[in-house]
Amino acid sequence: MHSRQLLLLLAGIFLFSSCAPEEEADYPSPPPTPEWAENATIYEVNVRQYTEEGTFEAFAEHLPRLQEMGVDILWLMPIHPIGEKERKGELGSYYSVYDYYDVNPEFGDHNDFRKLVEKIHDKDMYIILDWVANHTAWDAVWTESHPELYERDDEGNFIIPPDTDWTDVIQLDYDNPETHEMMHDALQFWVEEYNIDGYRADVADLVPTAFWNEARYRLEQIKPVFMLAEAETSEHHEHAFDMSYGWETHHMMNEIAAGNVTLDEFEEHLQENRDRFPDHAYRMQFTSNHDENSWNGTVFERYGDGAETFAVLAATIPGMPLVYSGQEAAMDKRLEFFEKDPIEWGDYPLLNFYTRLLHLNRDNEALFNGIHGGDLVRLETTADDNIFAFYRQKGDNMVFVILNLSDEEVSFDIESAEIAAVYTELFSDEEVEMAAMESWTFEPWEYKVYYF
Repeated sequence: MHSRQLLLLLAGIFLFSSCAPEEEADYPSPPPTPEWAENATIYEVNVRQYTEEGTFEAFAEHLPRLQEMGVDILWLMPIHPIGEKERKGELGSYYSVYDYYDVNPEFGDHNDFRKLVEKIHDKDMYIILDWVANHTAWDAVWTESHPELYERDDEGNFIIPPDTDWTDVIQLDYDNPETHEMMHDALQFWVEEYNIDGYRADVADLVPTAFWNEARYRLEQIKPVFMLAEAETSEHHEHAFDMSYGWETHHMMNEIAAGNVTLDEFEEHLQENRDRFPDHAYRMQFTSNHDENSWNGTVFERYGDGAETFAVLAATIPGMPLVYSGQEAAMDKRLEFFEKDPIEWGDYPLLNFYTRLLHLNRDNEALFNGIHGGDLVRLETTADDNIFAFYRQKGDNMVFVILNLSDEEVSFDIESAEIAAVYTELFSDEEVEMAAMESWTFEPWEYKVYYF
């Protein structure tokens, strides 16, 4: 055990002997979101499948392209060694962690990772690591050195996380104060030793919020960090997390494409989301990620010819846009989760599309994150069953979006004094002067993004 880890463990045992200080501490509210995140975009990196080599070094060759595309935050799926006991497939799941302090040799070594972090920072980008705090591999190092950190059944056996089919992992016990201290130390290690910029917390709502509050507080003593929760829990934003997943929004977009949700219902959902979360909360919006791609289908399976249209929607409603590895290549395959299955990049057919969207998010204040951006105002059209039109305005900037979210040609009018202005259309660079009353005919799944 690391000497520092041992000291923290002993301190934790003392502190938790009578009560949990995490539940009594006075943490900053809201959490101190870094200024650089106010207009940031985010990109999820699947290191294993990104290149034929599947290494940090090979991925680093793509950094200039990602920088030019407008990416600010690189979220790396878990980089730790993967357990062998009960492993799924040949290579196993990223989320079956063997050792929180080590690097998966599949990707390289500690020095390779350090070099990657330095290269990312040299390009004025940031790196956050995917962190699996809820469970470990069956044969994780802690099962031998600290078996008391785990939940057990009545016979004293390790158990998989309740109500899941995650048979390759076992549940940690957060009723045990030692578990908190051990995990805090591991989180601090990567920030202190490798200068990473934060974490994406896997299944964050399966771990006590009090743990995350304390984790954020301790990490902030090292450097400003950015924290993303894979959850939609409002209280996470009180002290711990800057951003949470827009899962419900994503699922509603899937259902719109399937014809199961109306645009009025979607508008109502967006308003409910705004009311549910604090103003400072960032929400992450997306059409794909590692879960959706591998288990629920590619964007083309779920959205068909509307894949680009929904990507525009996700990138222009309130929230930070996420791009998953391969989306800029119009990837139309489900990446294997437990095996090697490299992305086929081709000539990056959607690179220009995503570059324009991400740069608009970075440059136009109306699309900034959280309270730094503008509210969404839906505009009434004469075809509201199919057309979703809205604008967002902040300061001297405005973005006006029109989407045909149907497979039909639609003719419609919009009458609103709010749209009377001179714009540039994002994808054509055409300058357009609009009056308070305008008429359009949109092809199936057509989209326009006007801005100034």
